[in-house]
Amino acid sequence: MKALSFAVALGVTLTCAVGAQAQNYPSKPVTMIVPFPAGGSSDILARIVAEHMRGSLGQPVIIENVGGAGGTIGTARVVRAAPDGYTIGFGQWTSHVGAGALYALPFDLLKDLTPVSRLTLARLWIIGRHDLPANNFKELIAWLKANPGKASAGTIGVGSGTQLCLIDLQNNTGTQFQLVPYRGAAPILQDMIAGQIDLTCPEAGQTLAQYRGGKIKAYAVMGKTRWFAAPDVPTTDEAGAPGLDMTFWYGLWAPAGTPRDIVAKLNAAVANAFSDATVRQRLTEQGHEFPPREQQTPEALGAHHKAEIEKWWPIIKAAGIKLQ
Repeated sequence: MKALSFAVALGVTLTCAVGAQAQNYPSKPVTMIVPFPAGGSSDILARIVAEHMRGSLGQPVIIENVGGAGGTIGTARVVRAAPDGYTIGFGQWTSHVGAGALYALPFDLLKDLTPVSRLTLARLWIIGRHDLPANNFKELIAWLKANPGKASAGTIGVGSGTQLCLIDLQNNTGTQFQLVPYRGAAPILQDMIAGQIDLTCPEAGQTLAQYRGGKIKAYAVMGKTRWFAAPDVPTTDEAGAPGLDMTFWYGLWAPAGTPRDIVAKLNAAVANAFSDATVRQRLTEQGHEFPPREQQTPEALGAHHKAEIEKWWPIIKAAGIKLQ
């Protein structure tokens, strides 16, 4: 009887301790691990969001860049961190979907992470060099079919959104072209403007200025609706490739077991950031779109993450993509 009373008392004590921890959270700076190098689009987004979260949380949110292995090294750091809300992880399609199908991970992307909030989404679009003979998507597909295996398309890393977009384009349209690996979007764009590569499928916001300046052609944007920043460019559905749809999305996670109250505070801080006019303007200028508030919940991110893995892992494995 004494043992039972002690166990009950211990359980109550632990529950109270966890409750107090969540109530007092955060009492020190929070570290946000970004699993990519500084200066890229992921890093910029993370820093804008983290900067505004500080006001809601009352503590700094410090960015730590931990790149490598498609983002899986940084994500592993989040998985191994204490589930106390002081280490959270930024992620996106490549790190939390694509890389999981290619790397032998020592963790489970769905079971070992706690969803916090879905962040923005960025459109991908199919672009080509400015002097490509094709002037629209249908002409592009006709040109590719007339020249099988001769066109070149730049990709960014194994298992990246860019690579999967191009593979999906081939599968959807029955075309064949060479996939040429690059270290990043910038060198692809340089070679495209120089006429040394024909196609790519990057985040649209990264190449909007070049499109507006007439240095590249944009054939179609991925998604169900047109992109607000380039409304003259049709969607892939409109252009004649129904089902060719891929959106590059971002999210925020915590280690599995993080208390729900702490997750709720973090989620609210993100929501407050996205309701700020300055934050929205800065991200809109970079081509980001915001999901509705009901799609920013932890539950919505978890469901979306699971659905994306179930959709893309079979495609990646069927394509026979291998690490170099």
